[in-house]
Amino acid sequence: MLDRIKSEIAKSVAKKLSAEKKLKAVIKENIEIAKVKDADLALPCFVLAKELKEEPKKIAKKLVGVKGRFIEESFAVGPYLNFKLNLEDILAELKKYEFKAKRKKKRIMIEYSSPNSNKPLHLGHLRNDSLGMALSNLYEFFGYEVIRANLVNDRGIHICKAMLAYKFFGKGKTPKSEKKKPDHFVGDYYVLFEKKKQEMPQLEKQAREMLKKWEAKDKETRKLWQKIKNYWLEGAKETYKRIGSKFDVWFFESEFYDKAKPLIEKGIKKGVFKVREDGAIYAELEPELPNKIVLRADGTSVYATNDLALTPYKFEKYKLHEQIWLTAHEQQLYFKQMVKIFEKLGFEWAKRCKHIWYGLVLLPHGKMKSREGTVVDADDLIEEVKELAINEIKKRYPNLTKTELNRRAEIIALAAIKFMLLKIETKKEIMFRPKESVSFDGETGPYILYSLARAKSILRKAKAKKRKKSKELINDTEKELIKVFLEFEDALNNCMRNHSMHHLAQFLIKLCEAFNSFYHQQQVIEQNYVHKQRLELVEQFVRFVEFSLKILNIDYLEEM
Repeated sequence: MLDRIKSEIAKSVAKKLSAEKKLKAVIKENIEIAKVKDADLALPCFVLAKELKEEPKKIAKKLVGVKGRFIEESFAVGPYLNFKLNLEDILAELKKYEFKAKRKKKRIMIEYSSPNSNKPLHLGHLRNDSLGMALSNLYEFFGYEVIRANLVNDRGIHICKAMLAYKFFGKGKTPKSEKKKPDHFVGDYYVLFEKKKQEMPQLEKQAREMLKKWEAKDKETRKLWQKIKNYWLEGAKETYKRIGSKFDVWFFESEFYDKAKPLIEKGIKKGVFKVREDGAIYAELEPELPNKIVLRADGTSVYATNDLALTPYKFEKYKLHEQIWLTAHEQQLYFKQMVKIFEKLGFEWAKRCKHIWYGLVLLPHGKMKSREGTVVDADDLIEEVKELAINEIKKRYPNLTKTELNRRAEIIALAAIKFMLLKIETKKEIMFRPKESVSFDGETGPYILYSLARAKSILRKAKAKKRKKSKELINDTEKELIKVFLEFEDALNNCMRNHSMHHLAQFLIKLCEAFNSFYHQQQVIEQNYVHKQRLELVEQFVRFVEFSLKILNIDYLEEM
Protein backbone atom coordinates (compact mmCIF):
# COMPACT_ATOMS: atom_id res chain seq x y z
CA MET A 1 0.00 0.00 0.00
CA LEU A 2 2.53 2.64 1.12
CA ASP A 3 4.97 1.17 -1.38
CA ARG A 4 2.47 1.77 -4.18
CA ILE A 5 1.75 5.31 -3.00
CA LYS A 6 5.48 6.07 -2.86
CA SER A 7 5.88 4.67 -6.37
CA GLU A 8 3.16 6.95 -7.74
CA ILE A 9 4.63 10.02 -6.01
CA ALA A 10 8.16 9.16 -7.19
CA LYS A 11 6.80 8.79 -10.71
CA SER A 12 5.23 12.26 -10.55
CA VAL A 13 8.34 13.90 -9.07
CA ALA A 14 10.66 12.21 -11.59
CA LYS A 15 8.38 13.32 -14.43
CA LYS A 16 8.55 16.95 -13.30
CA LEU A 17 12.35 16.68 -13.12
CA SER A 18 12.50 14.80 -16.44
CA ALA A 19 14.65 12.36 -14.46
CA GLU A 20 15.99 8.95 -15.35
CA LYS A 21 14.61 5.71 -13.93
CA LYS A 22 17.60 5.50 -11.58
CA LEU A 23 16.62 8.78 -9.93
CA LYS A 24 12.99 7.65 -9.65
CA ALA A 25 14.14 4.69 -7.54
CA VAL A 26 16.16 7.02 -5.28
CA ILE A 27 13.15 9.29 -4.84
CA LYS A 28 10.87 6.40 -3.91
CA GLU A 29 13.37 4.94 -1.45
CA ASN A 30 13.70 8.24 0.42
CA ILE A 31 10.06 9.29 0.74
CA GLU A 32 9.20 9.23 4.43
CA ILE A 33 6.40 10.01 6.87
CA ALA A 34 6.16 13.82 7.11
CA LYS A 35 7.35 15.59 10.25
CA VAL A 36 5.23 18.73 9.77
CA LYS A 37 1.60 18.87 10.88
CA ASP A 38 -0.16 19.62 7.58
CA ALA A 39 1.60 16.96 5.49
CA ASP A 40 1.41 13.18 5.24
CA LEU A 41 4.62 12.26 3.37
CA ALA A 42 7.83 14.11 2.59
CA LEU A 43 10.85 13.91 0.30
CA PRO A 44 14.15 15.16 1.78
CA CYS A 45 15.78 16.78 -1.25
CA PHE A 46 19.33 16.25 0.03
CA VAL A 47 19.28 12.96 -1.85
CA LEU A 48 18.80 14.80 -5.17
CA ALA A 49 21.33 17.58 -4.62
CA LYS A 50 24.40 15.74 -5.94
CA GLU A 51 22.64 14.42 -9.04
CA LEU A 52 20.94 17.73 -9.92
CA LYS A 53 23.87 19.90 -8.74
CA GLU A 54 21.54 22.26 -6.86
CA GLU A 55 20.89 23.16 -3.24
CA PRO A 56 18.22 20.99 -1.54
CA LYS A 57 16.10 24.06 -0.67
CA LYS A 58 16.03 25.16 -4.33
CA ILE A 59 15.07 21.66 -5.49
CA ALA A 60 12.20 21.50 -2.97
CA LYS A 61 10.96 24.92 -4.06
CA LYS A 62 11.17 23.95 -7.74
CA LEU A 63 9.05 20.85 -7.12
CA VAL A 64 6.20 22.68 -5.34
CA GLY A 65 2.92 22.03 -7.14
CA VAL A 66 3.88 18.63 -8.49
CA LYS A 67 0.71 16.75 -9.47
CA GLY A 68 -0.20 13.09 -9.60
CA ARG A 69 -2.27 10.28 -8.13
CA PHE A 70 -2.69 10.49 -4.34
CA ILE A 71 -1.23 14.03 -4.22
CA GLU A 72 -3.70 16.68 -3.13
CA GLU A 73 -1.12 19.37 -2.47
CA SER A 74 2.66 19.75 -2.27
CA PHE A 75 4.64 22.44 -0.49
CA ALA A 76 8.22 23.09 0.57
CA VAL A 77 9.55 23.54 4.09
CA GLY A 78 13.26 24.19 3.85
CA PRO A 79 14.91 21.26 2.01
CA TYR A 80 11.78 19.07 2.34
CA LEU A 81 9.09 18.67 -0.28
CA ASN A 82 5.93 17.82 1.68
CA PHE A 83 2.88 16.03 0.32
CA LYS A 84 -0.68 16.33 1.52
CA LEU A 85 -2.47 13.22 0.27
CA ASN A 86 -5.95 12.71 -1.05
CA LEU A 87 -7.47 10.75 1.82
CA GLU A 88 -10.37 9.41 -0.22
CA ASP A 89 -7.84 7.76 -2.55
CA ILE A 90 -5.91 6.39 0.43
CA LEU A 91 -9.06 4.89 1.94
CA ALA A 92 -9.85 3.24 -1.40
CA GLU A 93 -6.29 1.86 -1.44
CA LEU A 94 -6.70 0.56 2.11
CA LYS A 95 -9.80 -1.40 1.12
CA LYS A 96 -7.91 -3.09 -1.74
CA TYR A 97 -4.86 -3.94 0.35
CA GLU A 98 -4.16 -7.68 0.67
CA PHE A 99 -2.05 -9.13 3.45
CA LYS A 100 0.21 -11.27 1.35
CA ALA A 101 3.79 -11.06 0.16
CA LYS A 102 5.66 -12.50 -2.78
CA ARG A 103 6.88 -16.06 -2.18
CA LYS A 104 10.66 -16.29 -2.10
CA LYS A 105 10.75 -20.10 -2.08
CA LYS A 106 13.57 -20.16 0.48
CA ARG A 107 13.44 -22.61 3.36
CA ILE A 108 14.70 -21.49 6.74
CA MET A 109 14.70 -23.10 10.16
CA ILE A 110 14.05 -21.00 13.23
CA GLU A 111 15.14 -22.79 16.38
CA TYR A 112 13.60 -21.30 19.51
CA SER A 113 12.51 -22.15 23.04
CA SER A 114 15.28 -24.77 23.57
CA PRO A 115 14.40 -25.73 27.15
CA ASN A 116 16.19 -27.99 29.61
CA SER A 117 14.23 -31.09 30.60
CA ASN A 118 14.99 -30.66 34.30
CA LYS A 119 12.69 -27.72 34.99
CA PRO A 120 9.47 -26.07 33.76
CA LEU A 121 9.41 -23.32 31.15
CA HIS A 122 9.98 -19.98 32.84
CA LEU A 123 9.51 -16.27 32.18
CA GLY A 124 12.61 -16.17 29.97
CA HIS A 125 11.15 -18.92 27.79
CA LEU A 126 7.99 -16.85 27.41
CA ARG A 127 10.05 -14.08 25.80
CA ASN A 128 11.93 -16.61 23.66
CA ASP A 129 8.75 -18.34 22.51
CA SER A 130 6.86 -15.10 21.93
CA LEU A 131 9.69 -13.86 19.71
CA GLY A 132 10.15 -17.24 18.02
CA MET A 133 6.49 -17.62 17.14
CA ALA A 134 6.14 -14.03 15.93
CA LEU A 135 9.34 -14.09 13.86
CA SER A 136 8.25 -17.37 12.27
CA ASN A 137 4.91 -15.80 11.31
CA LEU A 138 6.70 -12.72 9.99
CA TYR A 139 9.09 -14.74 7.82
CA GLU A 140 6.13 -16.67 6.40
CA PHE A 141 4.38 -13.39 5.56
CA PHE A 142 7.48 -12.38 3.62
CA GLY A 143 7.27 -15.58 1.61
CA TYR A 144 9.70 -17.93 3.33
CA GLU A 145 9.00 -21.56 4.06
CA VAL A 146 9.61 -21.73 7.80
CA ILE A 147 10.45 -24.82 9.84
CA ARG A 148 9.86 -24.15 13.53
CA ALA A 149 12.30 -26.22 15.57
CA ASN A 150 12.74 -26.94 19.25
CA LEU A 151 16.00 -28.41 20.57
CA VAL A 152 15.45 -29.94 24.00
CA ASN A 153 18.52 -30.17 26.20
CA ASP A 154 17.61 -33.54 27.73
CA ARG A 155 21.07 -34.76 28.77
CA GLY A 156 23.99 -33.49 30.79
CA ILE A 157 25.00 -32.87 34.37
CA HIS A 158 21.97 -30.69 35.19
CA ILE A 159 19.60 -33.44 34.06
CA CYS A 160 21.50 -35.97 36.17
CA LYS A 161 21.11 -33.70 39.21
CA ALA A 162 17.31 -33.87 38.97
CA MET A 163 17.51 -37.63 38.32
CA LEU A 164 19.78 -38.24 41.31
CA ALA A 165 17.60 -36.21 43.68
CA TYR A 166 14.55 -38.17 42.55
CA LYS A 167 16.43 -41.47 42.94
CA PHE A 168 17.51 -40.67 46.51
CA PHE A 169 14.55 -38.66 47.78
CA GLY A 170 11.63 -39.45 45.47
CA LYS A 171 10.56 -42.66 47.25
CA GLY A 172 8.24 -43.76 44.45
CA LYS A 173 6.42 -40.43 44.24
CA THR A 174 4.73 -39.40 40.99
CA PRO A 175 3.25 -36.15 39.69
CA LYS A 176 -0.19 -37.70 40.22
CA SER A 177 0.50 -38.73 43.83
CA GLU A 178 1.83 -35.25 44.60
CA LYS A 179 -0.90 -33.51 42.56
CA LYS A 180 1.77 -31.62 40.64
CA LYS A 181 2.08 -30.66 36.99
CA PRO A 182 4.69 -33.16 35.70
CA ASP A 183 7.36 -30.65 34.64
CA HIS A 184 7.02 -28.80 37.95
CA PHE A 185 7.42 -32.13 39.71
CA VAL A 186 10.75 -32.68 37.93
CA GLY A 187 11.88 -29.09 38.57
CA ASP A 188 11.31 -29.49 42.30
CA TYR A 189 13.93 -32.27 42.39
CA TYR A 190 16.49 -30.13 40.59
CA VAL A 191 16.05 -27.43 43.24
CA LEU A 192 16.12 -30.11 45.96
CA PHE A 193 19.49 -31.38 44.66
CA GLU A 194 21.06 -27.93 45.09
CA LYS A 195 19.69 -27.66 48.62
CA LYS A 196 20.79 -31.16 49.67
CA LYS A 197 24.25 -30.60 48.19
CA GLN A 198 24.98 -28.12 50.97
CA GLU A 199 24.79 -30.91 53.56
CA MET A 200 25.85 -33.75 51.21
CA PRO A 201 28.75 -32.44 49.04
CA GLN A 202 29.32 -35.92 47.59
CA LEU A 203 26.15 -35.49 45.51
CA GLU A 204 28.07 -33.41 42.94
CA LYS A 205 30.53 -36.26 42.32
CA GLN A 206 27.69 -38.79 42.18
CA ALA A 207 25.89 -36.69 39.56
CA ARG A 208 29.03 -36.72 37.37
CA GLU A 209 29.30 -40.47 37.78
CA MET A 210 25.66 -40.79 36.75
CA LEU A 211 26.40 -38.75 33.61
CA LYS A 212 29.20 -41.15 32.68
CA LYS A 213 26.84 -44.10 33.20
CA TRP A 214 24.22 -42.39 31.06
CA GLU A 215 26.69 -41.86 28.21
CA ALA A 216 27.81 -45.49 28.60
CA LYS A 217 24.10 -46.41 28.07
CA ASP A 218 23.75 -48.05 31.49
CA LYS A 219 20.27 -49.65 31.45
CA GLU A 220 19.19 -48.62 34.94
CA THR A 221 20.36 -45.03 34.46
CA ARG A 222 18.67 -44.77 31.06
CA LYS A 223 15.41 -46.15 32.47
CA LEU A 224 15.36 -43.51 35.22
CA TRP A 225 16.26 -40.82 32.68
CA GLN A 226 13.40 -41.81 30.35
CA LYS A 227 10.95 -41.73 33.23
CA ILE A 228 12.00 -38.22 34.30
CA LYS A 229 12.08 -37.01 30.68
CA ASN A 230 8.56 -38.30 30.00
CA TYR A 231 7.26 -36.49 33.07
CA TRP A 232 8.87 -33.26 31.91
CA LEU A 233 7.72 -33.63 28.29
CA GLU A 234 4.10 -34.17 29.31
CA GLY A 235 4.09 -30.99 31.37
CA ALA A 236 6.03 -28.87 28.88
CA LYS A 237 3.73 -29.77 25.98
CA GLU A 238 0.78 -28.68 28.09
CA THR A 239 2.38 -25.25 28.56
CA TYR A 240 3.31 -24.98 24.88
CA LYS A 241 -0.28 -25.71 23.92
CA ARG A 242 -1.52 -23.07 26.32
CA ILE A 243 0.73 -20.31 24.95
CA GLY A 244 0.19 -21.35 21.32
CA SER A 245 3.80 -22.34 20.69
CA LYS A 246 3.99 -24.84 17.83
CA PHE A 247 6.93 -26.76 16.40
CA ASP A 248 7.32 -28.60 13.12
CA VAL A 249 10.23 -30.61 14.42
CA TRP A 250 11.60 -31.55 17.83
CA PHE A 251 15.30 -32.29 18.30
CA PHE A 252 16.65 -33.91 21.45
CA GLU A 253 20.27 -33.50 22.45
CA SER A 254 20.30 -37.15 23.55
CA GLU A 255 19.96 -38.13 19.87
CA PHE A 256 23.00 -36.14 18.65
CA TYR A 257 25.51 -35.78 21.50
CA ASP A 258 27.53 -38.82 20.34
CA LYS A 259 27.23 -38.30 16.58
CA ALA A 260 29.97 -35.67 16.23
CA LYS A 261 33.03 -37.90 16.73
CA PRO A 262 33.66 -38.55 12.98
CA LEU A 263 33.52 -34.79 12.35
CA ILE A 264 35.81 -34.11 15.31
CA GLU A 265 38.33 -36.67 14.00
CA LYS A 266 38.19 -35.01 10.58
CA GLY A 267 38.71 -31.64 12.26
CA ILE A 268 41.77 -32.92 14.12
CA LYS A 269 43.31 -34.02 10.82
CA LYS A 270 42.59 -30.61 9.27
CA GLY A 271 44.08 -28.84 12.29
CA VAL A 272 40.78 -27.24 13.25
CA PHE A 273 40.70 -29.18 16.54
CA LYS A 274 43.59 -29.80 18.91
CA VAL A 275 44.02 -32.25 21.80
CA ARG A 276 44.92 -30.63 25.10
CA GLU A 277 47.41 -32.19 27.57
CA ASP A 278 44.58 -33.46 29.79
CA GLY A 279 42.87 -35.11 26.78
CA ALA A 280 40.15 -32.52 26.17
CA ILE A 281 39.58 -31.58 22.52
CA TYR A 282 39.20 -27.92 21.58
CA ALA A 283 38.75 -25.75 18.51
CA GLU A 284 41.67 -23.39 17.99
CA LEU A 285 40.06 -19.99 17.36
CA GLU A 286 42.49 -17.54 18.96
CA PRO A 287 43.29 -14.70 18.57
CA GLU A 288 39.98 -13.85 16.84
CA LEU A 289 37.84 -15.67 19.42
CA PRO A 290 38.54 -17.68 22.57
CA ASN A 291 39.27 -21.36 21.96
CA LYS A 292 36.28 -23.67 22.42
CA ILE A 293 36.13 -27.10 24.10
CA VAL A 294 34.18 -29.57 21.92
CA LEU A 295 34.78 -32.73 23.99
CA ARG A 296 35.72 -33.03 27.67
CA ALA A 297 38.85 -34.80 28.87
CA ASP A 298 36.72 -37.68 30.26
CA GLY A 299 35.10 -38.11 26.85
CA THR A 300 31.71 -36.68 27.81
CA SER A 301 29.95 -34.21 25.53
CA VAL A 302 29.31 -30.48 25.86
CA TYR A 303 26.75 -28.27 24.05
CA ALA A 304 29.17 -27.77 21.16
CA THR A 305 29.49 -31.55 20.65
CA ASN A 306 25.76 -31.71 20.02
CA ASP A 307 25.66 -28.72 17.65
CA LEU A 308 28.61 -30.08 15.65
CA ALA A 309 26.42 -33.06 14.74
CA LEU A 310 23.00 -31.41 14.63
CA THR A 311 23.67 -28.36 12.45
CA PRO A 312 25.08 -30.25 9.41
CA TYR A 313 22.19 -32.71 9.83
CA LYS A 314 19.67 -29.84 9.63
CA PHE A 315 21.11 -28.43 6.40
CA GLU A 316 21.36 -31.84 4.76
CA LYS A 317 18.05 -33.30 5.94
CA TYR A 318 15.86 -30.21 5.43
CA LYS A 319 17.72 -28.57 2.49
CA LEU A 320 17.87 -25.28 4.38
CA HIS A 321 18.78 -21.94 2.90
CA GLU A 322 19.27 -20.44 6.34
CA GLN A 323 19.43 -21.46 10.01
CA ILE A 324 18.39 -19.05 12.77
CA TRP A 325 19.11 -19.64 16.45
CA LEU A 326 17.09 -17.57 18.91
CA THR A 327 18.53 -17.36 22.43
CA ALA A 328 19.25 -14.95 25.28
CA HIS A 329 22.24 -12.62 24.95
CA GLU A 330 24.58 -14.82 27.03
CA GLN A 331 24.98 -17.16 24.04
CA GLN A 332 26.46 -14.54 21.68
CA LEU A 333 30.05 -15.73 22.04
CA TYR A 334 29.06 -19.40 21.81
CA PHE A 335 27.33 -19.01 18.44
CA LYS A 336 30.15 -16.84 17.05
CA GLN A 337 32.49 -19.67 17.96
CA MET A 338 30.24 -22.31 16.38
CA VAL A 339 29.89 -20.38 13.11
CA LYS A 340 33.66 -19.89 12.97
CA ILE A 341 34.21 -23.63 13.59
CA PHE A 342 31.84 -24.55 10.75
CA GLU A 343 33.67 -22.11 8.46
CA LYS A 344 37.02 -23.70 9.34
CA LEU A 345 35.56 -27.15 8.72
CA GLY A 346 34.64 -26.02 5.20
CA PHE A 347 30.83 -25.92 5.36
CA GLU A 348 29.68 -23.36 2.77
CA TRP A 349 26.39 -22.85 4.61
CA ALA A 350 28.18 -21.49 7.70
CA LYS A 351 27.68 -17.92 6.44
CA ARG A 352 23.92 -18.56 6.36
CA CYS A 353 23.73 -19.39 10.07
CA LYS A 354 22.37 -16.49 12.08
CA HIS A 355 22.09 -15.92 15.82
CA ILE A 356 19.33 -13.61 17.03
CA TRP A 357 19.70 -12.71 20.69
CA TYR A 358 17.45 -10.90 23.12
CA GLY A 359 17.85 -9.16 26.45
CA LEU A 360 17.00 -10.84 29.72
CA VAL A 361 13.61 -10.55 31.40
CA LEU A 362 14.22 -9.17 34.87
CA LEU A 363 12.00 -9.14 37.92
CA PRO A 364 11.79 -6.34 40.50
CA HIS A 365 13.72 -8.58 42.94
CA GLY A 366 16.53 -9.44 40.50
CA LYS A 367 17.72 -12.11 38.08
CA MET A 368 16.04 -15.53 38.02
CA LYS A 369 18.07 -18.51 39.25
CA SER A 370 16.78 -22.05 38.66
CA ARG A 371 19.00 -23.78 41.19
CA GLU A 372 17.83 -21.45 43.97
CA GLY A 373 14.18 -21.89 43.09
CA THR A 374 13.72 -18.17 42.36
CA VAL A 375 12.59 -18.67 38.77
CA VAL A 376 9.13 -17.45 37.82
CA ASP A 377 7.59 -20.45 36.09
CA ALA A 378 5.60 -19.66 32.95
CA ASP A 379 2.49 -21.44 34.25
CA ASP A 380 2.58 -19.55 37.55
CA LEU A 381 3.02 -16.21 35.81
CA ILE A 382 0.13 -16.89 33.44
CA GLU A 383 -2.08 -17.77 36.41
CA GLU A 384 -1.03 -14.60 38.24
CA VAL A 385 -1.80 -12.38 35.25
CA LYS A 386 -5.04 -14.29 34.64
CA GLU A 387 -6.20 -13.48 38.19
CA LEU A 388 -5.44 -9.81 37.57
CA ALA A 389 -7.42 -10.03 34.31
CA ILE A 390 -10.37 -11.63 36.11
CA ASN A 391 -10.47 -8.71 38.54
CA GLU A 392 -10.41 -6.19 35.69
CA ILE A 393 -13.16 -7.99 33.75
CA LYS A 394 -15.40 -8.25 36.83
CA LYS A 395 -15.29 -4.47 37.24
CA ARG A 396 -16.68 -4.04 33.73
CA TYR A 397 -18.84 -7.14 33.26
CA PRO A 398 -20.01 -8.40 36.68
CA ASN A 399 -22.65 -10.76 35.27
CA LEU A 400 -20.50 -13.07 33.13
CA THR A 401 -20.72 -16.80 33.72
CA LYS A 402 -17.68 -18.42 35.36
CA THR A 403 -16.86 -20.27 32.12
CA GLU A 404 -16.98 -17.13 30.00
CA LEU A 405 -15.04 -15.15 32.63
CA ASN A 406 -12.25 -17.75 32.58
CA ARG A 407 -12.20 -17.90 28.78
CA ARG A 408 -11.84 -14.15 28.41
CA ALA A 409 -9.32 -13.88 31.24
CA GLU A 410 -7.10 -16.56 29.67
CA ILE A 411 -7.00 -14.77 26.30
CA ILE A 412 -6.44 -11.38 27.93
CA ALA A 413 -3.68 -12.73 30.20
CA LEU A 414 -1.76 -14.29 27.30
CA ALA A 415 -2.21 -11.14 25.22
CA ALA A 416 -0.91 -9.08 28.14
CA ILE A 417 2.20 -11.23 28.58
CA LYS A 418 3.07 -11.63 24.91
CA PHE A 419 2.52 -7.98 24.05
CA MET A 420 4.61 -6.81 27.02
CA LEU A 421 7.45 -9.08 25.86
CA LEU A 422 7.20 -8.04 22.19
CA LYS A 423 6.71 -4.29 22.49
CA ILE A 424 10.27 -3.77 23.74
CA GLU A 425 13.18 -3.86 21.28
CA THR A 426 14.57 -7.40 21.12
CA LYS A 427 18.05 -6.56 22.38
CA LYS A 428 16.85 -4.58 25.39
CA GLU A 429 16.28 -6.04 28.83
CA ILE A 430 12.73 -6.06 30.15
CA MET A 431 11.60 -5.37 33.70
CA PHE A 432 8.41 -7.42 33.80
CA ARG A 433 5.63 -6.07 36.05
CA PRO A 434 2.48 -8.24 35.84
CA LYS A 435 0.02 -5.60 37.08
CA GLU A 436 1.12 -3.08 34.44
CA SER A 437 0.92 -5.68 31.65
CA VAL A 438 -2.78 -6.39 32.25
CA SER A 439 -3.97 -2.77 32.38
CA PHE A 440 -6.79 -1.93 29.94
CA ASP A 441 -5.22 1.51 29.46
CA GLY A 442 -1.80 2.39 28.08
CA GLU A 443 0.58 0.45 25.87
CA THR A 444 -0.67 -3.04 26.69
CA GLY A 445 -2.12 -6.13 25.03
CA PRO A 446 -5.50 -5.72 26.78
CA TYR A 447 -5.69 -2.13 25.47
CA ILE A 448 -5.24 -3.41 21.90
CA LEU A 449 -7.85 -6.14 22.44
CA TYR A 450 -10.28 -3.67 24.02
CA SER A 451 -9.92 -1.26 21.07
CA LEU A 452 -10.54 -4.11 18.62
CA ALA A 453 -13.61 -5.34 20.54
CA ARG A 454 -14.98 -1.78 20.54
CA ALA A 455 -14.59 -1.58 16.75
CA LYS A 456 -16.23 -4.97 16.27
CA SER A 457 -19.16 -3.80 18.38
CA ILE A 458 -19.65 -0.88 15.98
CA LEU A 459 -19.66 -3.26 13.00
CA ARG A 460 -22.28 -5.49 14.64
CA LYS A 461 -24.55 -2.54 15.39
CA ALA A 462 -24.11 -1.13 11.87
CA LYS A 463 -25.34 -4.28 10.10
CA ALA A 464 -29.01 -3.33 10.28
CA LYS A 465 -28.47 0.30 9.29
CA LYS A 466 -28.37 1.94 5.87
CA ARG A 467 -25.09 3.48 4.75
CA LYS A 468 -25.01 7.14 3.89
CA LYS A 469 -22.01 8.62 2.10
CA SER A 470 -20.59 11.83 3.53
CA LYS A 471 -19.33 14.49 1.12
CA GLU A 472 -15.78 14.25 2.42
CA LEU A 473 -13.56 13.21 5.29
CA ILE A 474 -12.85 16.52 6.95
CA ASN A 475 -12.24 15.84 10.63
CA ASP A 476 -8.69 15.75 11.95
CA THR A 477 -9.23 12.46 13.80
CA GLU A 478 -10.28 10.78 10.55
CA LYS A 479 -7.23 12.13 8.78
CA GLU A 480 -4.88 11.06 11.56
CA LEU A 481 -6.29 7.54 11.60
CA ILE A 482 -5.82 7.17 7.83
CA LYS A 483 -2.25 8.48 8.08
CA VAL A 484 -1.31 5.87 10.70
CA PHE A 485 -2.33 3.07 8.34
CA LEU A 486 0.43 4.26 6.00
CA GLU A 487 3.04 3.18 8.58
CA PHE A 488 2.02 -0.51 8.50
CA GLU A 489 4.37 -1.71 5.75
CA ASP A 490 7.32 0.19 7.21
CA ALA A 491 6.61 -1.44 10.57
CA LEU A 492 6.73 -4.93 9.02
CA ASN A 493 9.86 -4.15 7.00
CA ASN A 494 11.60 -2.81 10.11
CA CYS A 495 10.64 -5.96 12.03
CA MET A 496 12.39 -8.05 9.37
CA ARG A 497 15.37 -5.74 9.13
CA ASN A 498 16.00 -5.65 12.88
CA HIS A 499 14.52 -9.01 13.92
CA SER A 500 12.49 -7.11 16.49
CA MET A 501 8.70 -7.19 16.72
CA HIS A 502 8.51 -3.94 18.68
CA HIS A 503 8.01 -2.01 15.42
CA LEU A 504 4.71 -3.80 14.78
CA ALA A 505 3.67 -3.59 18.44
CA GLN A 506 4.31 0.17 18.47
CA PHE A 507 2.38 0.54 15.20
CA LEU A 508 -0.59 -1.20 16.88
CA ILE A 509 -0.42 1.13 19.86
CA LYS A 510 -0.35 4.19 17.60
CA LEU A 511 -3.19 2.81 15.44
CA CYS A 512 -5.38 2.09 18.47
CA GLU A 513 -4.70 5.54 19.92
CA ALA A 514 -5.73 7.15 16.62
CA PHE A 515 -8.83 4.93 16.41
CA ASN A 516 -9.93 5.76 19.97
CA SER A 517 -9.55 9.50 19.32
CA PHE A 518 -11.67 9.05 16.18
CA TYR A 519 -14.23 6.92 18.08
CA HIS A 520 -14.67 9.46 20.88
CA GLN A 521 -15.10 12.43 18.54
CA GLN A 522 -16.98 11.02 15.56
CA GLN A 523 -20.43 9.53 15.34
CA VAL A 524 -20.24 6.46 13.10
CA ILE A 525 -23.83 5.36 13.65
CA GLU A 526 -26.68 7.86 13.61
CA GLN A 527 -30.25 7.00 14.54
CA ASN A 528 -31.31 5.72 11.12
CA TYR A 529 -28.07 5.32 9.18
CA VAL A 530 -24.31 4.94 9.35
CA HIS A 531 -21.66 7.19 7.83
CA LYS A 532 -20.25 5.12 4.98
CA GLN A 533 -16.65 6.37 5.01
CA ARG A 534 -16.41 6.30 8.78
CA LEU A 535 -17.69 2.75 8.87
CA GLU A 536 -15.14 1.82 6.21
CA LEU A 537 -12.43 3.24 8.46
CA VAL A 538 -13.67 1.02 11.30
CA GLU A 539 -13.65 -1.99 8.95
CA GLN A 540 -10.08 -1.30 7.91
CA PHE A 541 -9.02 -0.80 11.53
CA VAL A 542 -10.40 -4.25 12.37
CA ARG A 543 -8.63 -5.86 9.40
CA PHE A 544 -5.24 -4.35 10.17
CA VAL A 545 -5.38 -5.05 13.91
CA GLU A 546 -6.51 -8.66 13.41
CA PHE A 547 -3.72 -9.31 10.94
CA SER A 548 -1.08 -7.66 13.14
CA LEU A 549 -2.18 -9.73 16.14
CA LYS A 550 -2.01 -12.84 13.99
CA ILE A 551 1.64 -12.05 13.16
CA LEU A 552 2.32 -11.51 16.88
CA ASN A 553 0.58 -14.82 17.66
CA ILE A 554 -1.92 -13.11 19.96
CA ASP A 555 -5.54 -14.26 20.12
CA TYR A 556 -8.32 -11.68 20.44
CA LEU A 557 -11.92 -11.47 21.61
CA GLU A 558 -15.09 -10.48 19.75
CA GLU A 559 -16.33 -8.95 23.01
CA MET A 560 -14.33 -7.96 26.07
